[in-house]
Amino acid sequence: MSAEGSGTIRRRIKNLLRSPSIKLRRTGAARNQNDLSGKVTLEKVLGITSLGNRALSCDPRTGLLAYPAGCVVILLNPRKNKQHHIFNSSRKAITTLAFSPDGKYMVTGESGHMPAVRIWEVSERTQVAELQEHKYGISCVAFSPNGKYIVSVGYQHDMMVNVWNWKKNVVVAANKVSSKVTAVSFSSDSSYFVTSGNRHVKFWYLDHTKTSKVNATVPLLGRSGLLGDLRNNFFSDVACGRGRRSSSTFSITSSGLLCEFNDQRLLDKWVELRTSQATCLSVTEEFIFCGCSDGTVRAFSPVDLHFLCTLPCPHRLGADVASVVHAR
Repeated sequence: MSAEGSGTIRRRIKNLLRSPSIKLRRTGAARNQNDLSGKVTLEKVLGITSLGNRALSCDPRTGLLAYPAGCVVILLNPRKNKQHHIFNSSRKAITTLAFSPDGKYMVTGESGHMPAVRIWEVSERTQVAELQEHKYGISCVAFSPNGKYIVSVGYQHDMMVNVWNWKKNVVVAANKVSSKVTAVSFSSDSSYFVTSGNRHVKFWYLDHTKTSKVNATVPLLGRSGLLGDLRNNFFSDVACGRGRRSSSTFSITSSGLLCEFNDQRLLDKWVELRTSQATCLSVTEEFIFCGCSDGTVRAFSPVDLHFLCTLPCPHRLGADVASVVHAR
């Protein structure tokens, strides 16, 4: 085709795009889209994309349950069986989340390149702060018990642990971690936190005299747990002790061991859960609950790791609970 012929075709296309009928179609399509967005609302989300305890959080004050499904955070009121939703504006999948100690805020981490740690106001379901210091996905997040700091741990290729003073929007301490990390837990006095993962349990200490500096990010001091004969295990979850056992740290291995670290970071006690796999852990002043395979939950005493009981398994999906009650 000659240059003159191609130029004629370009002029005809330009004139066609400038015609009133084309503009009218575009305007009509945009108007229909706006009308549709005002009419369509999300009522309920079926399913969950949680990879473990790190993406499931409960507000102890209200009982509100939070978990992710793709780029949406579901806020479930179990008493009313009603959902509210938080939409991640970046459209990246939520990988981890946690409530603040007072339940007013929630922190989320996401996957993808250059992910953000986001803070949301729960009642308004709006974003109030954002931190972008990771590069390759965020594995787990947690608020400190005093509500001042947020710790975020990146994926294994990201290799970063950041402590964020979120109200001042500054990273106050940071360091690198080479292992795959799947869980994090703060001590009750907010003086340190513990990470766990593949052949990894590490204690990270916050120097409040240094982290109070606004304009400087200080190196985060970390000390590895003394794992002994269990050094080749995958420590799937971790929880710092509460109350009288606040000096202890508890962790479970994916192979089915409940472990206790003393105040010297030494793994000096462990018991078998008698299960093929253990996935999650929850610790109170009086109980240790271990989530195992096949929906099994076993309870132990935090004082001496004494086995207390196995909780009844929930009924299977679709079972008519009322018929079972009436039969009895």
